[in-house]
Amino acid sequence: MLVAGFPADAFGTNCYVVATGPGEQCVVVDPGIGVIDRLDALLAEHRLHPAAVLLTHGHLDHTFSVAPVCGARGITAYVHPGDRELLADPAKALSMDLTQLFGGRLPYAEPEDVAELSDGATLTLAGLEITVDHAPGHTGGSVLFRLPGAGSPWEADQVCLSGDVLFAGSIGRTDLPGGSMPTMLTSLRDKILPLADDTVVLPGHGPATTIGRERATNPYLAEVAGMGGGRPAASTRGL
Repeated sequence: MLVAGFPADAFGTNCYVVATGPGEQCVVVDPGIGVIDRLDALLAEHRLHPAAVLLTHGHLDHTFSVAPVCGARGITAYVHPGDRELLADPAKALSMDLTQLFGGRLPYAEPEDVAELSDGATLTLAGLEITVDHAPGHTGGSVLFRLPGAGSPWEADQVCLSGDVLFAGSIGRTDLPGGSMPTMLTSLRDKILPLADDTVVLPGHGPATTIGRERATNPYLAEVAGMGGGRPAASTRGL
């Protein structure tokens, strides 16, 4: 399995491509702001052909380039219905300060072909079997994408693209419209903690980690596991 990616210049949002190998079809995950040229170079380097775009949630720093990526290739964008409206109007999930920051300066278009994700569904795309876990809290429609890790660079049993649900050492912010800390903690308890320790986590911002490492060091997972400890402020990386 081939997994490659890079952080966008804006907000450091990780854009990933996943394929069964070089020269094959792939899925693109979270094409954010200003990623088109680097994404095209990555696809050319590995001779990949996008079959779909997967969105971990609807925030603009993860979705900004979805329309041009999909439109240039006639492919579908997948998003959970809880964030479907954000593809039409991403300002609905921005604070007033962020709305003023972006106001009118970033042209945005909704993708033409959008399919909705459901909790527990298995997608068969580009020769990959991808399980969807609805994990709200950062946004109402945040999801995890899990797939078998055999043959991946980590040789793990499972790889999890966690979006802004789980970071190395922290979690995504819950203070924007649609966010909820109690809901986030429930998602961590019900969707993250049951995963095997050797599961490789590829987050929406920052470096890769593992569930075992986060179980041992992440204060939010310690809290939901009933181990106590102080809770720091959630990460403000990304939107």
